[in-house]
Amino acid sequence: MNVIVFGATGTVGRLAVDQLLRAGHSVTAFARHPERLAVEHPGFRRAAGDALNPADVAAAMPGHDAAVVVLGAGASRRSTIRSEGTLNVIRAMQEAGIRRLVVQSTLGARDSWGTLNFWWKRVMFGALLAPVFRDHELQERLVEASGLDWTIVRPGAFTDAPTLRPLIEDLPNSARGLDLKINRADLAAFLARIVGEGTYLRRAVGLSS
Repeated sequence: MNVIVFGATGTVGRLAVDQLLRAGHSVTAFARHPERLAVEHPGFRRAAGDALNPADVAAAMPGHDAAVVVLGAGASRRSTIRSEGTLNVIRAMQEAGIRRLVVQSTLGARDSWGTLNFWWKRVMFGALLAPVFRDHELQERLVEASGLDWTIVRPGAFTDAPTLRPLIEDLPNSARGLDLKINRADLAAFLARIVGEGTYLRRAVGLSS
């Protein structure tokens, strides 16, 4: 498949690009500065642009079979790039006739709220990261209303270290007592795997240890 990755220079995006290439896909890395990716592969190309600019997104979209959205805002707690950028991706896909969309959200969004512990409910998403959390929830609603062949991926908190407990895939919303962590490489591998599958079509799937 020809896959375009939005947010390709982020911590998860870089790994997702690598995993997609390893899986045999052709990959376009869309980012403001895709030259920061030191990738040499015959199936790899770069597309410079801003996900908040509809024209940039629309220009990059044609010729692909699927889009993976792993947009983030770094340290910003006020950015709406997740929802606004995802909406631009959705509109560009609709215009180009591309149907497969995989979007990274966060565990705890919407009907998965009950999986979180007190710290994440009241301190992180309840206060410190409240705007980020609301943007993820809006992002999810936009994806669900898109009419595309979407999958929403809800990971726990990122870590580069191995998790203490095994990763649970398709986490039930009734799950409790979780570590609420996921290794970034494991998340990237999951994204690369499901982009060509119909396993979680038009579903949100939780991932956490």
